[in-house]
Amino acid sequence: MARRPFKEPLFPPLTWPQREAAWKERERHLLLDRNAAWEQLGEAHGRADRAEAEVRTLKAELSRARTRIAELESAHRADDAQADRAAPVSPPPWVKPDIAKKARKTPGRKAGHAAALRPMPAKVDQVVGVPLTRDERGRELCPRCRCALAELRSHERVVEDLTPANVLVTKFKTRSGRCVSCDCRVEGRAAHQPPAADVPHGQIGLNALALGVMLRVRQRLPLRQVCTVLEKMAGLTVSPAGLVKQLKRIARWLEGEYERLILQMRASKVLHADETGWRIDGKNAWAWVFTQPLLTLFVMDPSRGRKVVTDVLGEAFGGTLVCDFYGAYDGVACDKQRCLTHLLREIKDLGTRHGSFAADPWAVKLKKWCKDAISHKKKWKALGDDEYEMKASRLEDRLDALVKLDPAHPEARRLHKRVKKYRRELTRFLWDEELEPTNNPAERALRPMVVARKISGGSRSPEAAEAWSKLSSLLATQEQNGKNVLEETKKLLVDYWATGER
Repeated sequence: MARRPFKEPLFPPLTWPQREAAWKERERHLLLDRNAAWEQLGEAHGRADRAEAEVRTLKAELSRARTRIAELESAHRADDAQADRAAPVSPPPWVKPDIAKKARKTPGRKAGHAAALRPMPAKVDQVVGVPLTRDERGRELCPRCRCALAELRSHERVVEDLTPANVLVTKFKTRSGRCVSCDCRVEGRAAHQPPAADVPHGQIGLNALALGVMLRVRQRLPLRQVCTVLEKMAGLTVSPAGLVKQLKRIARWLEGEYERLILQMRASKVLHADETGWRIDGKNAWAWVFTQPLLTLFVMDPSRGRKVVTDVLGEAFGGTLVCDFYGAYDGVACDKQRCLTHLLREIKDLGTRHGSFAADPWAVKLKKWCKDAISHKKKWKALGDDEYEMKASRLEDRLDALVKLDPAHPEARRLHKRVKKYRRELTRFLWDEELEPTNNPAERALRPMVVARKISGGSRSPEAAEAWSKLSSLLATQEQNGKNVLEETKKLLVDYWATGER
């Protein structure tokens, strides 16, 4: 085998002094590394000790937090249980409270009342003979078994029915001309013919207009349902938009009648007023009502302020206004009677929400006084003048005594402040036969508006709301005066058309 050639080393070998110096340098570096490692280990032990102390602190805080949470949950459960025992969960706003069993009325009229039957028609339009089946010998037979009948009798059965309605199309051939004096163009028009309009279709006639107003305003049918009734019952096609336009025109035609209602209302001796919410083009507004036995006036306004009341009643209203405790009525300078039913209703509601209020002596006395005052007014004709006035004076004294007391319950103090403020407006009904202790007439007059609001949701424009208020006022007043709404509306339209105005 051949031997490898000898190569010189890359570095020359170290001498013993060089080796000794290298070992010492290496030892020095090892000592430095060891010291650095001990320092790092000490720092790690310090960090571990600090972390362990922090963990102990956090565990202590967590334990205290859990204890506090348990205490709060226990107290919350106790409060919930107490609240559940004190008052039931409030129902949604559209849910009415249940009527107490003792307050429920028996359905129907009272026993022994006079019969309320439809009168027999005064005229018979047609007579129809309805014979029994006869055999070949002329004997009347039973339709079931074909046997001869005995104990024969004659009967008259009167049936009232509706005549199917049909559209009556009338073409009015008129003439027009321009006046040489006033330069107005005039056109002939029949008494029952609506004002002329240049439209590409037939105009809606008197009967259809009056029926549409009654169905929409008084019967509160939605617009599309009114159109459906006119089409299905009579074959007259009207669009909802066209019906709205006609209602606005009719309201404009009868605006003079509405203004006359305002003047009659301002001359009333006693007037009831109330208000409820209404929507106009998606915005909140208010429907106001002013009513007396022979008149009802509705007003639509975006405001619920006193300016509405003063504008409607005027500055010289000399009657007595029956209303609730809403502050807008305070601005009218006239005699007022506040509604006692509102007081009783609030006392009942507060007693339901606050058990302590129901037991408050002052609230109990006020409730008793309201009921006694209302009951006493019902005896106006039954009692003699002296006896009635004596008991009415005692009621006045009892109310004065209540005003002088200082109730303890916060809600009772709030009611006490109200009673004290309106003291003279709580007992006027005791001395005036025409005054009522409640505002029930105004609330009854508003119910059709509330029903209409639930059905249609309000009005889509201020003009539609104004038309609704005017037509509702006229039709409600007609019913109060015992008039046929349909015929009276037709009469008002014919009277207006006779003036020749548009």
